This record gives sequence, C-alpha cells and structure tokens, in this order.
Amino acid sequence: QVQLQESGPGLVSPSQTLSLTCTVSGGSIATNGDYWSWIRQPPGKGLEWIGYIAYSGTTFYSPALKSRASISRDTSKNQFTLQLSSVTPEDTAVYFCSSIKTWGQGTQVTVSS
Repeated sequence: QVQLQESGPGLVSPSQTLSLTCTVSGGSIATNGDYWSWIRQPPGKGLEWIGYIAYSGTTFYSPALKSRASISRDTSKNQFTLQLSSVTPEDTAVYFCSSIKTWGQGTQVTVSS
C-alpha cells in the first residue's frame, strides 16, 4: 500500500522559498499512470491544488501559482519536492502531498517573520 509523508520546515520567512519533500513508500513515483500532487489548505479556507508531477516527469501547475511553484522529483530516493518562491503570510497553510488514491497526513507551514 502506497504511503506518503511530507517533510520540511514549519516556519518560513516572508520573501523566502518554501521547500517541502514528499517521501513515498510502497510504490514507485515512476509507476505508469500515477500522478503526484501538492495541495494546500489555508486556515479557515478550502483545499487549493498547487500542481503535479506525473509518472513521466511532466509537470502541471495551477495558473494562480504557476509563476512561483516548481515541482521536481528524485526517483532514486522515491521523493518529489515542492518549491514555492517569494512566499507571503497568505501562503500559510497545511500542505499535503498525494497520489491519485492516497494522501499524506499534511504538514503545517507558517510564513512569518
């Protein structure tokens, strides 16, 4: 059974780059047909999809975040990573990684000086 675990700093300073890693176990991120996403939920708001990296390595982003988001992967470590640049307090959220069928538990990221 595929499991996902997010990791990264819980506190990021404004204007810096947020970097989170999702470690996948129980399956390969290069498995044909699967897509690996980042989603976030700001406090008191709904879920917001950020983007995905496909099993092929192709990426696709939300138009709202495309200019600041970058998703990459390391198949040797079975991990994929989110980088979000020029963060502001509005980027404070619980960040989740997911496959088509499974989500990680989420990690809180706060943007504050």
